[in-house]
Amino acid sequence: MKKILKLEEFFMFALSIFLFGQLDFAWWWYPLLLLAPDLSMIGYLVSPQMGAVTYNVVHHKGLGVSLYVLGTLLANPPLQLAGVILFGHSSMDRVFGYGLKFPDAFEHTHLGMIGRG
Repeated sequence: MKKILKLEEFFMFALSIFLFGQLDFAWWWYPLLLLAPDLSMIGYLVSPQMGAVTYNVVHHKGLGVSLYVLGTLLANPPLQLAGVILFGHSSMDRVFGYGLKFPDAFEHTHLGMIGRG
């Protein structure tokens, strides 16, 4: 089952690349911004609970989709870009097994424990 879910996430990551290609930004913006959502891990400097909250908000795919749709409705390409980046980053993370976090530890995700088969 995990392989099917990772394949699904891979296709969503590919979709984000396709959607980015429809925007009028230089190609290098995508790889430059792709890891920016991981800045949300700064919440872990406060506590595991705060880290989980900040990480989960930024890595929720619904946020990325909402920003992209809102950017489309408002004809606001930077908002669309933010949505594509958040969506793509979250999908990429899940391909590698990094899921939404539980408040007890960074390694405890909705996909299981990071680093364990």
